[in-house]
Amino acid sequence: MSDQIQAPARRFRPIMLLPLAIFLALAGLFLSQLLSGRDVAAIPSALIGQDAPETKLPPLEGSNLPGLDSDQFEGKVTVLNVFASWCVPCREEHPVLMGLAQDKRYAMAALNYKDKPENARRFFGELGNPFQAIGIDPAGRAAINWGVYGVPETFLIDKSGKITFKYVGPLTPQTAKALLLPEIEKALAADE
Repeated sequence: MSDQIQAPARRFRPIMLLPLAIFLALAGLFLSQLLSGRDVAAIPSALIGQDAPETKLPPLEGSNLPGLDSDQFEGKVTVLNVFASWCVPCREEHPVLMGLAQDKRYAMAALNYKDKPENARRFFGELGNPFQAIGIDPAGRAAINWGVYGVPETFLIDKSGKITFKYVGPLTPQTAKALLLPEIEKALAADE
């Protein structure tokens, strides 16, 4: 008799392939989403076509500009940018906003998100100020009403006070030209 005891042979069971099959199915789904050509910055917003949320935010101290009030949107096309001085992509997009501000056919407003006033003032001191109104939202409560995912985000409000466009992420010269400016032109042309 042998001193070695042999372990019973394991039988292959098809159920053992189930975790692998699930993994491959999920990997295929994720890959198809990545390769679909969908714009990842085009996060859908339930607010498109709706009135801009009721907003009353105090002004940025020392800016000599009004705060943010949803009544400001009535009767004019407004680009609203949600930004913070601590946001690196906000700094990257700022030259684009400065360029957009050269066109006086529409207003530029800002929602300063979870920021310290002195840091926001320093941000504008370094980079310039493209906005006619800046409202501060230190707790981020107004941003929740706007459906903000993070900063930066840009909204377009038409003359009737409805949100017509939302862009998530930093605007680049290319995205501003291809996506935002055509929407601005449509909003400006409406009801003329």
